[in-house]
Amino acid sequence: MPRLRVVTLNLWGTTEPLGRRMELVEAGLRALEPDVVGLQEVREVPGKVPNQAETLARALGMHHAFAPAMEVAAEHGGGTEGNAILSRFAIKEEERVDLPHAMRDERRALLRCAIDTPSGLMHAMVTHLNWRMRHGREREDQVVVIDEVVSRVQSGTPRVLLGDFNAAPDCDEIRFLSGRHTLGGRRTYWQDAFARCNPTAPGWTWARRNPGTERLAFLEPDRRLDYVFVTPPARDGRGTVIESRVVLDLPAADGTWPSDHFGVFAVIEI
Repeated sequence: MPRLRVVTLNLWGTTEPLGRRMELVEAGLRALEPDVVGLQEVREVPGKVPNQAETLARALGMHHAFAPAMEVAAEHGGGTEGNAILSRFAIKEEERVDLPHAMRDERRALLRCAIDTPSGLMHAMVTHLNWRMRHGREREDQVVVIDEVVSRVQSGTPRVLLGDFNAAPDCDEIRFLSGRHTLGGRRTYWQDAFARCNPTAPGWTWARRNPGTERLAFLEPDRRLDYVFVTPPARDGRGTVIESRVVLDLPAADGTWPSDHFGVFAVIEI
């Protein structure tokens, strides 16, 4: 059965050394040979930083879609920040959905793309939820909206949901997505690809061994915040998660890390 290789990664915006970090991200993705990549904290700063998703797509020979989420204050680098999908196959349809609880300095969105794979049209989504530890309720409302949007999409192929959810697996918003909790009277079920393949491994993607996390040291360290979710497997094997692991989790020889987050890689039968 054909297989889809997917990756999710938070790009860490324009944090320096930006050029070197982008080199490492490009090299890491090239080595993984993904078919679909979900990116968060994708930045575009007019006159300074070209759209990072477009830059990576061009380097990797992939198609791309970008959904802006919010404007970034000048003291944090400025420009527009959002989510993006890179695809080895043509992107036939794009939809951007605003998520609830927008604030002046923080707005969140979902990007959905219909991708023309050899196995048929497949829907891939990418998002980035509120980051504050106390925003569990806000993230709950956001994942409910995401699940409602995805439920309207009819597809004969598995659907994948990628992103930085800023919540550990035992949080209610993640338990809802993985079929272990009810929110607003709604139930759903997505496979957590990493947990499916590594049931006893922590799989931290926000880890204290990464010095990039030090600037946000007031947040709980050593947590799994980044996920590849897949719709339930079918009887014929479609949707089966073959492999999943944490990636882009080591520094280069010069000590540079690709991002303050690690990525997640998965292989899915489609």
